[in-house]
Amino acid sequence: MTRRFDFLVIGGGMAGISFALKAAKYGKVALLCKTTLDESNTTYAQGGIASVTYEPDSFDKHIEDTLIAGDGHCSLPAVEKVIKEAPTQIQELLNWGVDFDKDENGLFDLHREGGHSEHRILHHKDNTGYEIQESLIRQVKSHPEIEVYEHYFAIEILTQHHLGQIVTHHTPNIECYGAYVLNQQSNNIHTFLSKVTLLATGGIGSVYSTTTNPAIATGDGIAMVHRARGIIRDMEFVQFHPTGLYQPGVRPTYLITEAIRGYGAVLRCKDGKEFMQKYDERGSLAPRDIVARAIDNEMKIRGHQFVYLDVTHKNAEETKEHFPNIYKQCLESGIDITKDYIPVSPIQHYLCGGIVVDLNGQSSINRLYAAGECSCTGLHGANRLASNSLLEAIVYADAAVKDAVKYIDKLTFNESIPDWNDEGTSLPEEMVLITQSFREVEQIMSTYVGIVRSNLRLKRALNRLEILYRETEHLFERSVVSREICELRNVISVAYLIIKQALLRKESRGLHYTVDYPERMRNEI
Repeated sequence: MTRRFDFLVIGGGMAGISFALKAAKYGKVALLCKTTLDESNTTYAQGGIASVTYEPDSFDKHIEDTLIAGDGHCSLPAVEKVIKEAPTQIQELLNWGVDFDKDENGLFDLHREGGHSEHRILHHKDNTGYEIQESLIRQVKSHPEIEVYEHYFAIEILTQHHLGQIVTHHTPNIECYGAYVLNQQSNNIHTFLSKVTLLATGGIGSVYSTTTNPAIATGDGIAMVHRARGIIRDMEFVQFHPTGLYQPGVRPTYLITEAIRGYGAVLRCKDGKEFMQKYDERGSLAPRDIVARAIDNEMKIRGHQFVYLDVTHKNAEETKEHFPNIYKQCLESGIDITKDYIPVSPIQHYLCGGIVVDLNGQSSINRLYAAGECSCTGLHGANRLASNSLLEAIVYADAAVKDAVKYIDKLTFNESIPDWNDEGTSLPEEMVLITQSFREVEQIMSTYVGIVRSNLRLKRALNRLEILYRETEHLFERSVVSREICELRNVISVAYLIIKQALLRKESRGLHYTVDYPERMRNEI
């Protein structure tokens, strides 16, 4: 079955929905999500969204903080664009019904997080992402020009390759015509033709064995663009959040938001002693990469599997008011955060690299845009500043709509795209082949491609991964398409990109730290 839409949006988080709402003014929109709209990385974002709001804060201060965190690898035009457009986009969220917390005077109750020089984090308690997502879902479900397809999984984006042409990384003017999409309830594969496609497929957390991301974060958009010969960059910069609640075997790991350190929580070893001052003069408020490496080092030299986060010195009622969900979650695990230390350890959280896009959100493939965590705008550089990601998602979704509508009326559907061909395939004989390979990818990445790396570890990971790649491609070619086999292909592609780009960076910068090149190069590479 073939469906035709002016705009095809793959991904139902903040980037995808905000794009859909704005694009719907100019044509019909299909919004695909592989589970339901309420399961996305946006939903799990606790801390908030950064924006210059009141003096003494300023754009220059926010820009400087972002550049410092990015460790010399940010794109200045991207940083300036996102930060200067923040107030306008915050107003859009308010117009859509998002409720940010205010103080007794009616002013926004702004938090401060690690790496920020001022209080500038708008938030809703400690579940800001959930509040934003719910507000956007209410808008999108009532819009007459948007068709929402839940439990629809994008298999591949459509390019000249599907017309029988040979497409390489050097092929000029690669174009996207839509996507092949699996209806997970009927197991039928549909062809979605579009004039413009936006990838908003979120993160890559499932590449690692422990992550704050939901299970759906398998890097689908990045992998599809890689296979379509689009440009992917900065994959080595994987952010590990310093403070995931230590609960062995629980997935996704519950995140203890950075805002709690901005509020005054202090990191301690198991003997109760503070340790962050040894690593950075900003102590527990240092940027995430520094804090994560410090915790990792303390755990290794002491032989411990976690450290503690201490907020017991703060007013108990105030703590419960600011962080009600963290209080409740920890209490269910027998931890009263107003009286007890919180056991935490670093956990995979965010990817700073991804699909390379320009200032309009356009990828290297014509008619294909990307926004949110799957994209690489240059804003984050080598390390994301806390609470800049939700902001980036909405700014670039807005930019993509504004760019696409300039020429969408001149575009047509490519009716030459053939239906999906599954001739000669059969159901996989043993699903255990897929699930075991998935576990092996997670183990390889967590063991060899974590917070601290080396050429030896990276090369060993690559050797192991190449075996899994060959086995999986062989299985994919002879199997009926399923979400499980596609997700396995995608995490292998993402893992490969992380390792290859980590091997190419002969320095330590931001989130990429290697014992073979511990110093940062003077000039950007």
